[in-house]
Amino acid sequence: MLVKEYRICMPLTVEEYRIGQLYTISKHSHQESDTEEGIEVLRNEPHYDPAHGQGQLTEKRVHLSSKLPSWARAFVPRIFYITERAWNYYPYTITEYTCSFLPKFSIHIETKYENNCGTSDNIFGLEKDSCAVEVDALDIAYDAFPERHYSVSEDLRCFASTKTGRGPLQADWRETCSPIMCSYKLVRVMFEVWGLQTRVEQFIHKVIRDVLLVGHRQAFAWVDEWYSMKLEDVRMFEDEMHVATNQKIGCRET
Repeated sequence: MLVKEYRICMPLTVEEYRIGQLYTISKHSHQESDTEEGIEVLRNEPHYDPAHGQGQLTEKRVHLSSKLPSWARAFVPRIFYITERAWNYYPYTITEYTCSFLPKFSIHIETKYENNCGTSDNIFGLEKDSCAVEVDALDIAYDAFPERHYSVSEDLRCFASTKTGRGPLQADWRETCSPIMCSYKLVRVMFEVWGLQTRVEQFIHKVIRDVLLVGHRQAFAWVDEWYSMKLEDVRMFEDEMHVATNQKIGCRET
């Protein structure tokens, strides 16, 4: 198992990002789906947990075999999917990924959101022997990511929000911006297949890092689209996008 902690700062408050996160995930899922592959939403419903209180449970099926690297496609069936289960007790969330044909593969992500610039150490309360986990602080404006995901309208070095007056983000924005918040993500990747474990776990972490960068960039670049929304508005948007996405990839509503 390979464990890393990612810290992603945003020029938002934790309460603002609650709306932005839900909006961005739904819109991005719809954009990334096509007629053959994409993200099928199985359920999205209220969920209560004795420890964390009232939250939301979402279950999705991610069809993506054509998006695998060539070396992985050599041993992965042509049609397979990854199941995503997410428990959102904002500002704390849990997300788990399992594979339809690899029982020894899993990704477990714990997330906590705080109004600071990434200064909370050991926020997940790891045991002393586990505190040596690598911490990767991502810069949504200046870190490199795959060129295919670049969009001029989402370039945060140039983008300025008309509704919030925030941006463009300068090189020292994480030290000078107000408000500022941080997404702390503890990511555990397990792929217990002899001869492939290290390579695959490292590859998956690289993919996760790119996804986190792109997703958080979009959340701020799209801020003027969601900033005026209330929670009930974004929940309605979620439902509309889920139906549209399922129809887009040819799934029937049940």
